[in-house]
Amino acid sequence: EVACPANHGIGLLLLALICGFGAVKIQDEAPPNIILLLMDDMGWGDLGVLGQPSKETPNLDRMAAQGMLFSNFYTANPLCSPSRAALLTGRLPVRNGFYTTNGHARNAYTPQEIVAGITKDEVLLPAILKKKNYASKIVGKWHLGHRKGHLPLEHGFDKWFGSPNCHFGPYNNSDRPNIPVYHNSEMVGRYYEEFVINRKTGESNLTHMYLQEGIDFILNQAKAHQPFFLYWAADATHAPVYASKRFLGKSQRGRYGDAVMELDDSVGQILAFLESLGISNNTFVFFTSDNGAAVMSGPDESGSNGPFLCGKETTFEGGMREPAIAWWPGQIPAGVVNDQLGSVMDLFTTSLALAGLVAPDDRVIDGLDLRPALSHQNPLPHRPIFYYRGNEMMAVRMGLYKAHYWTWSNSWEEFNQGINFCPGEEVPGVTTHIQKEHTMQPLIFHLGRDPGEKYPISVLTEEYQTVLKLISPVVEQHKSTLVPSVPQLNMCDLAVMNWAPPGCEKLGKCLKPPKPNPWKCEWPH
Repeated sequence: EVACPANHGIGLLLLALICGFGAVKIQDEAPPNIILLLMDDMGWGDLGVLGQPSKETPNLDRMAAQGMLFSNFYTANPLCSPSRAALLTGRLPVRNGFYTTNGHARNAYTPQEIVAGITKDEVLLPAILKKKNYASKIVGKWHLGHRKGHLPLEHGFDKWFGSPNCHFGPYNNSDRPNIPVYHNSEMVGRYYEEFVINRKTGESNLTHMYLQEGIDFILNQAKAHQPFFLYWAADATHAPVYASKRFLGKSQRGRYGDAVMELDDSVGQILAFLESLGISNNTFVFFTSDNGAAVMSGPDESGSNGPFLCGKETTFEGGMREPAIAWWPGQIPAGVVNDQLGSVMDLFTTSLALAGLVAPDDRVIDGLDLRPALSHQNPLPHRPIFYYRGNEMMAVRMGLYKAHYWTWSNSWEEFNQGINFCPGEEVPGVTTHIQKEHTMQPLIFHLGRDPGEKYPISVLTEEYQTVLKLISPVVEQHKSTLVPSVPQLNMCDLAVMNWAPPGCEKLGKCLKPPKPNPWKCEWPH
């Protein structure tokens, strides 16, 4: 039998044949494989099927044609770390600890200097899936803490190839270390060193590596006839964006479009590989993003949020409504556009249900089971979508109506420095540069007539009063029963950065940390 190492040139269908491996027979009663494809800072308007004219996503458009497109799917927070924590726990960040109380309504995440991370009290999706003998792997960005006790293999994952942090850099390893890349529980190098990202040209082979790691895992688990959970969290569309040489310069949208093209190609190869192995009919695949496009980064480094207001970091639609596609041949009807309100937290509960498991009953789970919506026969009961920014519920959506209880884009100080969370989209009284409270008289929009949140419904109308009577008790119940967990994103310390990750000794890449000097993290927005 021919060995099957990671390859960099052989077509995936040919790889399966060379390995002497045809279609895999899975018993009908076997639980489905689960693949969650989570993009980084990819916007709702980046997909052709959602109106992007630049023709970068033929494979994702085909995935939507073969599966179900969710047009009203949301993240749980407009920033990376809290969103990912919500996906893997099924819980709002204010419940799972991924928020800060260092300031009101401040976005927080896990930079290198963060002291804490996901706690042992939170139960993550892969840990529960083990009850049904699922093997699990995360490929790409973790972003839930980089210190001992907070890494993926300590929270249920069996395998990992990727990084605990964003691919910021390069750094000089004196004031700040370069971010490590892990293989399972040990580092195998650092970004900008062994894992090159050319900041001048934008060239990097990381997405290709992530694709191959995902393919190898799928192949091995299919050969073992073991159900698997693959969490594929590529980060090429997060600034500084990158793509491999084959895709650079190929799009109409600069480097960002090139990154989208490569990610689209990777998704297409993963789906084709599932079909070639004969396991697509027993594999649930869901594609989405962690938050809206980072429009403050400029056109070459960020994407499109379509018709929606603002982007990443904000609780306007552009910051929290995500592209979302469910794909499962023979199980999910093809070519359906579903307007069901959905949340990234639903992927936790739905994945467990598909595996024949139930969510923990010793804690509040915010995610709902989307199976009725996936069959396109029974929509879920009327459910709210809560828009959180840090420790504050900023807005809520019920049906087609959205009520803002607080508005804020970013501070005047940042805005005057050229940092604009809503470039070209300023709406007076809505995209405010101070935290403006509307709790006594919320701003209400009809997202069907006004998806860009430009025209608040007049408080003098019967429509406003009717909607307020519908939404107010939902908000009151939510706030009165909410029990926030201990915030994990309050403390920072330069001494806890990635100076000496596990495995650095073998590589001779351990660095000397400074003396501990903790402080309260400053979150400007």
